[in-house]
Amino acid sequence: MLDIKIPIGLMFSVFGILLTIYGIFTFSNATLYAKAFNVNINLWSGIAMLIFGGAMLLMSDIRKKKK
Repeated sequence: MLDIKIPIGLMFSVFGILLTIYGIFTFSNATLYAKAFNVNINLWSGIAMLIFGGAMLLMSDIRKKKK
């Protein structure tokens, strides 16, 4: 059976890493985040994507161990 959690987890993890790195490097740029109420949205969304991608990969691994 096809387990879609692995490619989804990898995709979100890779995009999360890229966004987190971009958010870290642009942390001091206030004009970039002025429209977002001075919240580093790239950093926070990258972290959220990393958590979601890791959860997908973890659930995929747990399911494999049960079989």
